[in-house]
Amino acid sequence: MKSVIQRIFPLGFPWETQDPFLFCVYHHDHFPSANEHMGPAASLEGRNLGNDFTVKDGWRMYHGHQVPGFPYHPHSGFETITIVNKGFCDHSDSLGAAGRFGEGDVQWMTAGRGVQHSEMFPLLNTASENELVLFQIWLNLSAVNKLVEPHFKMLWHEDIPLIEMGGARVRLISGTYDNHTAPAPAPDSWAADSSNQVAIWDITMNAGSAFELPTTGNDTTRSLFYFEGKELRIEGKEVTSGNGLTLAPGMKAEIINGTSVSRLLLLQGRPIGEPVAKNGPFVMTTEKEIQQRIQEYRLTGFGGWPWPYPDHVHPKEKGRFAKYPDGTLVEKQA
Repeated sequence: MKSVIQRIFPLGFPWETQDPFLFCVYHHDHFPSANEHMGPAASLEGRNLGNDFTVKDGWRMYHGHQVPGFPYHPHSGFETITIVNKGFCDHSDSLGAAGRFGEGDVQWMTAGRGVQHSEMFPLLNTASENELVLFQIWLNLSAVNKLVEPHFKMLWHEDIPLIEMGGARVRLISGTYDNHTAPAPAPDSWAADSSNQVAIWDITMNAGSAFELPTTGNDTTRSLFYFEGKELRIEGKEVTSGNGLTLAPGMKAEIINGTSVSRLLLLQGRPIGEPVAKNGPFVMTTEKEIQQRIQEYRLTGFGGWPWPYPDHVHPKEKGRFAKYPDGTLVEKQA
């Protein structure tokens, strides 16, 4: 009898993904209380500032020198989907767009022909710990959409469906489940065509609860990442936390959780099935196209950098907001 589990593999950094996804990374940092600059109120001595990816005292500075995060850097040829479940991310980009989002919000950015952006993690709480929990997912663009104009869209947490069933909860970032549909993705995304069956599900299971992944088309890939908990069973096979699985798409998968809360992420979609050429933050279909993107970046800076600092952060008193390239401003309640 065919098994729904095709493969089990350990979760590294980043996580292993399948077409149409290119990359997935999970950040969980227990930052200390904040100083007056929205950085850690703790010594940075001994850290490799600018490239601090080693967990020390429960947190990392990444490429930040004062505020943790990723100062300006380019992207072209794919999309970034940033899910911030705890803490906040400050976005600034070469189009003049900006935002602060978090506490369950999602930013869906189409890099297209090229954009620079920064992603900084301001620490806003001066009295206690600043916990940060986020995923960043890279979703490929088809060849016909590699050079579309850059675009970003906010999926505010108030608008993301949360389906609860018998102790299991599913947040629909993309896709459909049980007659619920996620907010529309960016318009040029591979996920914008429902026939591509792109699903991004953030799943939480209470102890002893059960959840069934439904069948999907036989031409899709499915990756399930078990990143928090102890153990669960999938179609009778025990799986421990810290592992990823590739699942057969045309089969249901019953998940029965063990004795603690479990957290999982599902990435699913019909493969684009085109060649992938990569060079850091550039993803095209040929090496020649990669060199063209790099040359355009050198000549134009993808629009330059309109912000005063490469690691720009917004004022501490700002709430959740998005300012779009056309000047439209959306502000949300804290």
